[in-house]
Amino acid sequence: MLRLPAAVRTSMVAHAREGAPAEVCGVLAGTHNDQSTASAAARATNAAAAPRSRYELDPGEQLTLMRDLEANGHEVVGFYHSHPRGPPAPSDVDAHEATWVGYSYVIVSLGGDEPVVRSWRWTGERFEREAVRVQD
Repeated sequence: MLRLPAAVRTSMVAHAREGAPAEVCGVLAGTHNDQSTASAAARATNAAAAPRSRYELDPGEQLTLMRDLEANGHEVVGFYHSHPRGPPAPSDVDAHEATWVGYSYVIVSLGGDEPVVRSWRWTGERFEREAVRVQD
């Protein structure tokens, strides 16, 4: 399960809307375990060559973000990205690029009337959907 403060959900949705029609991405920080809490979402630049259909975190920027989060007492909980027109489920490309086993991969979908936020944990072989509990 992923616990997600309402303010963090709102921040990710705002980022997705601002970046559309391109995909946006970022790093989730907080406490990582079987029931992680993402207390912050750090925006990252989408460095993909085709940002309307995929995302890629620049390795240097990702390292800087992670060091900053850890310096502030946070752990990496996972990552988020948007699907401006698609469903809130991982694509084949998402599965091919996933590397952080046991971490959350949140997808913000803008493909419907209202944004949908779902989370998936990477097992090393596939994504498994995990519950998201939005907290006030």
